[in-house]
Amino acid sequence: MEGINKLIDLYLKNHKGDINLLGKLLIILLIFISIKLISSLINRIIDRTLKLDLNTNINNNRATTIVSTLKKVIKYILVFIGLIMTLELLGINTASILATAGIGGLAIGFGAQSLVKDVITGFFILIEDQYSVGDYVQIRDMYGIVEELGLRVTKIRAFSGDLYIIPNGSIDLVTNSSRGDMRALVVVSISNEENIERATAVLTEALEVFKDNESIVDGPKVLGVSNIGEYNIDINIWAKTKPMEQWAVEREIRKVAIEALQKADIKRPYQKRQIIGGGKE
Repeated sequence: MEGINKLIDLYLKNHKGDINLLGKLLIILLIFISIKLISSLINRIIDRTLKLDLNTNINNNRATTIVSTLKKVIKYILVFIGLIMTLELLGINTASILATAGIGGLAIGFGAQSLVKDVITGFFILIEDQYSVGDYVQIRDMYGIVEELGLRVTKIRAFSGDLYIIPNGSIDLVTNSSRGDMRALVVVSISNEENIERATAVLTEALEVFKDNESIVDGPKVLGVSNIGEYNIDINIWAKTKPMEQWAVEREIRKVAIEALQKADIKRPYQKRQIIGGGKE
C-alpha cells in the first residue's frame, strides 16, 4: 500500500497534494470504463428480466422493442452523468451550466418542437403497443417490416430492400397487418364456355390438400363466381391464415387450382374470333 501511495503522490499529484492533469485524465477514463461496465450489467439484467417464458404476457416483438428502447434511454442517462462528473473533475461549475442550459432550453425549445413531438409520439406508440419490431405495417404510402422503433424515429424495411426512416411525430395513421388472422384471396378464371358447377367441384376437391396446413387457420373455401366477363368467369377462393403467411398461402392455392383445372381439362379464358361472310374459293 505504501508503494502505491508513493506512486500516486509522485505521478498523479502536484506539489500541493492535489490531483494533477494526468490523475484527472486517469479518473475520467475510469469513469467511462465504469459506465460501460454498468451499462453492460444493466443490459444483462434487462434481458433476463424481460426474457419471455411461459408466464410472460407480452409478445416477443413488443418485448424486443421495449428492451431496445430501455437500453438506449439508460445509456444516455449514464453518459450524461459521466459528462457531469468529468466537468466537475476538471473544475467547471456544472450548476451554472445547467442553469444556463435551462434558460437557453426555452429558446431552443421553440426550434425543437418537432423533436419533442417525435419523442412524445414515440413514447405513446411504445406504451400503446401500436406496432412492434417485426410487424408488417403501412405508414402513409410506405409498406414494410418494422426494423427499429425508437423514441424519435421508426425504421421500416420494404420488401425491395429500401429502408424508410420516419419521424414519429409525422405518424398519424398506421395499418398493422401482423395483429390477428389475415385473409388470403385467390381469383381463378375459367372460360365462360365451361360448366361452373363442375369447375367449382374440381377446385373444392383439389383444396383438400390444405386441410393439414399449419399456416391456414380457416379454409380454403371456394366462395363462388365473383365476375362474368366477355371471355371469362372468375371464381373466388378464400382462406384465413396466420399473420405474414397470406402471400405464401395464396401462391400455393394458385398452383394447386391451376393444376387441378388443367388435369380436369377445364379451359382457361381465351379470346374468340368469329368470321362472318366470305366467298367460295
